[in-house]
Amino acid sequence: MEKGKMKGAMFLEPEKIQVRSVNIPEIKDDEVLVKVKYCGICGTDMHIYNGAYSKDILPFIAGHEFSGVIEKVGDRVKRFKGGEKVVADINFSCGTCFYCRQNQPIMCEEMKQLGIHIDGAFAEYVAVPQEMIYEIPQEMDLKDAALLEPISCVVRSAKKHNINFAESVVIIGDGAIALMHVQMAKICGAAPIIVIGLDEDKMKKAKEFGADYVIKSGDGMYEEVKDLTEGRGGDIVIESVGLPITYDQTFKLVRPGGRIVAFGLASEDCAVNYKPFEMILKELSMVGSVAGAKNDLAQSITLVKHKRFLLEDYKKTIVSLDHIGEAFEKLKTDKSIMKILIEMEG
Repeated sequence: MEKGKMKGAMFLEPEKIQVRSVNIPEIKDDEVLVKVKYCGICGTDMHIYNGAYSKDILPFIAGHEFSGVIEKVGDRVKRFKGGEKVVADINFSCGTCFYCRQNQPIMCEEMKQLGIHIDGAFAEYVAVPQEMIYEIPQEMDLKDAALLEPISCVVRSAKKHNINFAESVVIIGDGAIALMHVQMAKICGAAPIIVIGLDEDKMKKAKEFGADYVIKSGDGMYEEVKDLTEGRGGDIVIESVGLPITYDQTFKLVRPGGRIVAFGLASEDCAVNYKPFEMILKELSMVGSVAGAKNDLAQSITLVKHKRFLLEDYKKTIVSLDHIGEAFEKLKTDKSIMKILIEMEG
């Protein structure tokens, strides 16, 4: 590779990725240059690949679920010397507006997410402001570390809907992030944990991860959930799919006085009908949760360090950066794959 150049996966247009020789990012005085080791393919990345998200900023380098080692530090960086194993909070906000002062950086009007709005980590190097960098324990596997960003998303979600001990949680979906919700609910002491899905293998995995019951999606699921929750419905229902039909199902699965969590990323034109009359009389609550930020990531590091999440199934499929296009196509067709990690070397 030519000096000053690196490999980067350029998303050119929907369903077209090209690994190119691009410039290694120049770091500012308050930034660090991270040599990326692994970067996971997220559901959001699939939306970018399919043209449903970030289409207006193509071409650019996607990727935000990454881990690596600090290669170089800016002149004003004091916290790091180089060589540290790290991950990053991907939400770059102004730090001074109303929302930032309220610890809601994702609402900041200037917020940009690395790998979603600006060049990301499907590349050999990425530049990140030092305040967004989190050092991980030296003994932590960098493959595990690449899963910390999605874990931070379910950590934030759990805090936003405030899972209480012995509350019933219904999770709609059996994908990778839905099964992280299962593990998070178990950590929080939820009972019972009920997963509604379609894939038999993923449903079996949900049981291994802590689900008490798994239910095949269909007309009979409403009565099954009621039977498992003393006739009431779920205290909390988490939508982790992102489709109108599954969002509609949440209102039929939640108990009166319960909480609905909107987590699955839907398309911009997705709309769901609901009856305000029922929402008012049943005193339902609904909260949205989109991404982990700040302390969510720090708490995720602690949880992974102490083996609270089972992560082996998320690390089984590793693909080199040169074959990233094939990895995206594989994820579209092979539903047995839990996760694909892109390795920058090898």
